[in-house]
Amino acid sequence: MSNLLVQNIKHTNNTTSMTVDSSGQVSVRGEGSATTTNLQQGLCKAWLNVDNNGSFDTLDSFNLTSVADTGTGIITPSWANAFNTANYIGTCTSGSLSSGGSESKPYVGTYATGSYRVDVAHSSHSDADFNAMTAHGDLA
Repeated sequence: MSNLLVQNIKHTNNTTSMTVDSSGQVSVRGEGSATTTNLQQGLCKAWLNVDNNGSFDTLDSFNLTSVADTGTGIITPSWANAFNTANYIGTCTSGSLSSGGSESKPYVGTYATGSYRVDVAHSSHSDADFNAMTAHGDLA
């Protein structure tokens, strides 16, 4: 197996666009500026896309071991690789016509390092179906 050993990746004008430190962390130059961002910090750590056509069919996912469908509008995805704390960011969406479209309000109800609970409510105060979720933060 071959290895490519680098500390900096530069453009032909000698501008550094990426650096790799001794721990393997990659810093990437920001858009139109000299500031940098940590590549690993900016990546989505888990996501799920489902088809809500009256059933709960997973279309695609990343970093999930299971998804508990505990009722209309309530799911709990479990991460294959847990987060280091329960202080990460979770987002979710809902919007199929059967669940009320833009009137549906998805939110993350409870965070844990190995999962979170997604609740989706409709403006009529009834539960609605869920469509997709993401999670961002530091893995353990």
